Amino acid sequence: MTTALILGYTGGVCAGVVALIALWRGWRSIAAWLFAVGMGLLAVESVLLGLAKDAAIGDNAAHWQHWRLAAMSLLPSVWMLFSLSYARDNYREFFRQWRYMLIAALVVPVVLVCPVVLRKGLFFSVPAGVGHDHLERVFPLHAAGYVFYAVFLASAVVVLMNLERTLRTAVGTMRWRIKFMILGLAVLFAVRAYTSSQALLSRNMDPSLFGVDCGALVLGCLLALRSLFRDVWEVAVFPSQAVLENSLTALVAGLYLVCLVCVGILDNLPPWFEGIQAKAFLLLLALVGVTVVALSERARMQTRRFLSRYFQRPLYDYRTVWRTLTEGIVSRVNQSDLCQAAVTMISGIFQVLSVTVWLVDEKRENLAFAGSTALSPAAGAGMHLESQEAMAIFQALQAHRDPIEFETLQDDWAVALRSLTPTQFRQSSSRVCVPLMGGDRLLGVITLTDRVSGAFFSLQDFDLLRCVGDQVAAGLLNAQLSQKLLQAKELEAFQTMSAFFVHDLKNTASTLNLMLQNLPIHFDNAEFREDALRGMAKTCEHINGLIGRLSLLRHDLQIQPVESDLNDVVAGALTNWDGIASVKLVKDLRPGLALWLDREQMAKVVTNLVLNASEAISPSGEIRVETSQSNGWAVLSVADDGCGMAPEFVSRALFHAFQTTKKKGLGIGMFQSKMIVEAHGGRIEVDSEVDKGTTFRVLLPIDVKSK
Repeated sequence: MTTALILGYTGGVCAGVVALIALWRGWRSIAAWLFAVGMGLLAVESVLLGLAKDAAIGDNAAHWQHWRLAAMSLLPSVWMLFSLSYARDNYREFFRQWRYMLIAALVVPVVLVCPVVLRKGLFFSVPAGVGHDHLERVFPLHAAGYVFYAVFLASAVVVLMNLERTLRTAVGTMRWRIKFMILGLAVLFAVRAYTSSQALLSRNMDPSLFGVDCGALVLGCLLALRSLFRDVWEVAVFPSQAVLENSLTALVAGLYLVCLVCVGILDNLPPWFEGIQAKAFLLLLALVGVTVVALSERARMQTRRFLSRYFQRPLYDYRTVWRTLTEGIVSRVNQSDLCQAAVTMISGIFQVLSVTVWLVDEKRENLAFAGSTALSPAAGAGMHLESQEAMAIFQALQAHRDPIEFETLQDDWAVALRSLTPTQFRQSSSRVCVPLMGGDRLLGVITLTDRVSGAFFSLQDFDLLRCVGDQVAAGLLNAQLSQKLLQAKELEAFQTMSAFFVHDLKNTASTLNLMLQNLPIHFDNAEFREDALRGMAKTCEHINGLIGRLSLLRHDLQIQPVESDLNDVVAGALTNWDGIASVKLVKDLRPGLALWLDREQMAKVVTNLVLNASEAISPSGEIRVETSQSNGWAVLSVADDGCGMAPEFVSRALFHAFQTTKKKGLGIGMFQSKMIVEAHGGRIEVDSEVDKGTTFRVLLPIDVKSK
């Protein structure tokens, strides 16, 4: 067996074993199935690549290369699907957003590799030794092959971008679980992007890069295998749809310097180590090593502690910590968002992988899951305490406002709280809880465990934890007050709608009452009875209309103007007032006032004005209703000689909702009338004097159709 076959079979076996382990560990996860399919395709492709390399001098090389490209054609779509679903709880949203690109990633490579569609194929073979110093057969690319590798290169970049987004969204133990998986796939697809770019630059499939692909596959499988035993399929993060704005400039610059150092080392290697495969693989190992160190929370924590201990530098940059914490909490008024932001920031500040917030429920009978860096929302919601255990925790934390290390405590409340904070490691250094106190009331508790490198919390840590807990508690109180304010606003809006509705019903009831007062007097009059029946039918229709429009009261008033005679509208609204002995109504309606009006809404204005006047006058009082025209305005005037209104009330409260001088009034009529008149492009003027009466003038534009 040749070296090429050994490398191909090694990569294939590694990929196949990793695929089987992934299915065994996460057979219920769609990401696990996509990972297994992708690894299976890579295993097949690796074996076929080894066969093609082995047969480079024989006649079967082109045959194996064709089948290798057929397996490769399925890789872009499978791995793009995986990168969009891995460790993401909202993967369906990403599938929907990326559906066209996913279809293209599947269709384009498959069509290009299909011999029925492109009979020339993706490449043509050159006999061994023709134009080359070595005996290996090369495979220059046709135009279709060039497109094929361009699609493969683009898909590799997209996969790397999606995996980076997932890694940067995850925090705490979620990042700890998935980082080696993402690192392994990053190695694999970064190398594939490199070899694909080489194929595009040289316009042929270079067999000398075969060992680099196989080595990257083996290394990627080993890194992914490390992650598979960390319950990697149970992680659920929610990446944003937006492109990440944070720059990787510092990391790229560091890697660039490392590359320069590596190139200097490679130039001085002994002659037997100067092959392109050996140099490329050594450079790859160096980059992977630097990346592992860069992603290590333990390395960062130990670096901070070293600088703090030997260079007299504070362990925490308190100004930065406080600014970050304040900005992150104050900007959130939703409790769920606030708690998730808090656990993310606390995890970063104290280098703790598992941070969880539990809030006291509304009945103050238990603790409710609010956010975590270790538990998914579904897992957190499924964890409950008995009522006795919860009460024990409440009593203990109510008495201790400072952070408490409860890992070794044997009290009932500590045992119960440990059941809510499972550790991800066999030996946890300590578990700490921080009570969230709002005055003398317990709002919740923050639990911290799984600290990086197993470091214990110091007095300096506890002091900062106390301050952080107070800040989070203040944010929770602010969120609760904001929620109560929102509920009060909603209740106020509901009361406003109800008041409008009740006011219209009140006016309708007044109309029916006037009809009933006239009924004994004019009962024998046939015309009156017909009028009364029509009035009742109209009233019922009006009530049904009110009910139908109740849901629209939240929105701005919408009018439906038609060409109407203002006098007809006024006369129709005053029909039921005629013949009432207790009300002296004088009408002076001048003809020729054709306007664009919403008849029903304007009738409400007339009814409101006349009803208010009737309630303000004495039994011997008089109401005068007039229409006229003045300077391009149609004027409706309603005057009474009643009690009048104080100037302060007229200027400050008359047209405001819920402001009234009547004992049983709702304070809606004039507010509603003003809205209706202004919706027609007009205005209301009022003159009133205490004990002398009031005059309302409604001015409507004659030459304006509607607004």
